[in-house]
Amino acid sequence: MDLSPLRESPAYLRFWISGIAGGIGVQLTAVAIGIQVYDISGSTAAVAMVGALALGPMILVGILGGTIVDAFDRRKVLIWASLVALIAPVGIAILAWNDVETLWMYYALTTLSSAAGSLVGAARFAIHPRLVRRELLPAVAALSAISAGLQAAGGPALAGILVATVGYAWTYTIDVMLFMVGFWGIISLPPIKPQGGSKLGLKALKEGLAFLRGAVNLRTAIGLHVAAFAFGRPYAIFPAVGALLIGGGAWTVGLLTASGAVGVIISSLLSGRFGGVRRHGAAIGYSTMVFSVFVALLGAATLWLEHTDREVSEHSANIPALILLCSLTALIGAADNVAGIFRTTMMQSATPDQFRGRLQGVYTLVLSAGPRLGDTYIGFVAAAATLWFPQLLGALLILLIAGIYMRLRPGFRQYDGENPVP
Repeated sequence: MDLSPLRESPAYLRFWISGIAGGIGVQLTAVAIGIQVYDISGSTAAVAMVGALALGPMILVGILGGTIVDAFDRRKVLIWASLVALIAPVGIAILAWNDVETLWMYYALTTLSSAAGSLVGAARFAIHPRLVRRELLPAVAALSAISAGLQAAGGPALAGILVATVGYAWTYTIDVMLFMVGFWGIISLPPIKPQGGSKLGLKALKEGLAFLRGAVNLRTAIGLHVAAFAFGRPYAIFPAVGALLIGGGAWTVGLLTASGAVGVIISSLLSGRFGGVRRHGAAIGYSTMVFSVFVALLGAATLWLEHTDREVSEHSANIPALILLCSLTALIGAADNVAGIFRTTMMQSATPDQFRGRLQGVYTLVLSAGPRLGDTYIGFVAAAATLWFPQLLGALLILLIAGIYMRLRPGFRQYDGENPVP
């Protein structure tokens, strides 16, 4: 793995470390709040409302917040957005310490956290290219993937341990402590003033959308990600796979879900040569195709398990089958991460600085709605047909979409990372 950004830029090193700490805290509270809401209400619908209520404000702030990121000093935007986000874990901790069980208070605070988090995400994306040389952006994207993987794996695991051992109040208090570590990396940044003289308002938003309409390579990269999100996410059927095909109860579902993050981390650790790859568009396209192949193999493995005559027990798991499915899920996560590293590099290097906040704001819509679209697709198709069918169908659709993009977009296929063109 190329660690040059951490060595060359002390500001980026602090930013990266603090981002991991703060992100683990966010994941920690996200999992703990779901457990607590279920404990209070006994309703999975009440738990679902935590994310459902936050989705609209998160998307709205993400899109409109991009204009703020492009108009003001990004360090200051990140500081103020983080201070607003801090209200949520502090407020939730206070509620937990006082044994408050009024659900709307928890909903309001988690919605505030998600909305402010969208602005934080747009600002962080726009800051990275200002801290390192353009040649190091592939390494930065890999380091960002490592950060995301550690957050996705560490936060939920830590939440489960803390809720079970010290309770909700201390769990949320630890999130506040992790937040302070994250805030240290933000306030230690140098001033990052915008370039290009962007202003607030509807005109700025229209300018950002106009830029994206003309950015064929960026739209293609995002389109391939949407296809992978929509048709290749297997996570929604893992509870059914665990209950009906593998056995072992909730822990098998947890292992299957965590395997994707493991694939992300391992592929990032092996990403040292990515900096020498110039054809970023081809790398995104072919990685997406490999992603579809692994999704198909996961579907084939599910089909095989459905036709295997074996008793399924909640108290014991089919270990060989669990290892197989976890390995395939890790490979899916790895292939998606490779495409993501080059996609992030393209978005950061080909986008002019004055548009980076607005581009990430629009991309927030993809990151927010995409997983939910994918869960809806695979959940409903599996319910209407069988567990293996949506994976094989989805893999075929992804492969078809990627092939069409690569055929009809020669500029994307020949995109040169040394001469980035949006």
